[in-house]
Amino acid sequence: MSIERPVAPNPYELLPPRPSFTVTSADVADGKPLKDDQVAALGNTSPQLSWSGAPEGTKSYVVTCFDPDAPTPSGFWHWVLVDLPADVTSLDTGAAAGALPGSAFHVRHDGGDAGFMGAAPPQGDQVHRYYFVVHAVGEETLGVDAGASPAVVSFNLAFKTLGRAILHGTYQH
Repeated sequence: MSIERPVAPNPYELLPPRPSFTVTSADVADGKPLKDDQVAALGNTSPQLSWSGAPEGTKSYVVTCFDPDAPTPSGFWHWVLVDLPADVTSLDTGAAAGALPGSAFHVRHDGGDAGFMGAAPPQGDQVHRYYFVVHAVGEETLGVDAGASPAVVSFNLAFKTLGRAILHGTYQH
């Protein structure tokens, strides 16, 4: 028996609107269940992502994964990768566990570590949505350091994002 709560809106619809661009993945199909590789207890591997069509003036990217359906008032951040250089337009499967390009760095996700944390909804909970978002930023650096919280990164993105590319997968135990 799963726990039923009202479905939260797409959290990015609540932010100031920004132009969209394209993100695709060999590992995540939009609106479909995640592969075992992207589940914390099974593979815990960051997905492959590629993006194109970012707005003119893009100088860096931030990549995030957010679960608005976690049983908390603030959702759950699974991945926050900051200051990817503008010439990077893809990440290989497992890139979060390897060397990062340029001056890119991870902010700790809500599980407490830097890097990617796969899907981990509570057993029997409702279907969770995992929003993989590539944020095009109009500055070479977002202006935060690795000690920033995901909420502080997100706050900065609200004002410095030129566009967003969104892909979401789902998962339920």
